[in-house]
Amino acid sequence: MPSKDIFHQSVRTALEKDGWIITHDPLHLKVDDIEFFVDLGAERLLAAQKQGQKIAVEIKSFVGASEVTEFHLALGQTLNYRLALKKEEPERILYLAISQDTYQDFFSRQFIQDSLKEYQIKLLIFNSLSQDIVLWKE
Repeated sequence: MPSKDIFHQSVRTALEKDGWIITHDPLHLKVDDIEFFVDLGAERLLAAQKQGQKIAVEIKSFVGASEVTEFHLALGQTLNYRLALKKEEPERILYLAISQDTYQDFFSRQFIQDSLKEYQIKLLIFNSLSQDIVLWKE
């Protein structure tokens, strides 16, 4: 099983504070003979709909030497996880979780914004100090 990101517990706490129930830590998927481990699986009951909303969250810290390289890795992983979820748990929506600092410093750049739009990447932006969700970006 892969190691946990340095922000793993911060994101888990932020989700729980936002009313999510962590159902998987990690969320294990198997497609054909390939295993995937998405960082977190969570559910929240929506009273108005009387049914649950399910998400999967991949957490990335962007602490490597190159933010661009980290972005390439995160994008590829997110796209692969999204395809695996489509096959195994299509009701789950995948979010890439990044810190508020990373969002402001790197993800605000136009090329990164264009990539997110092109590949329809959903973001969960969190504050690592307060362990709160700052923004859900669809």
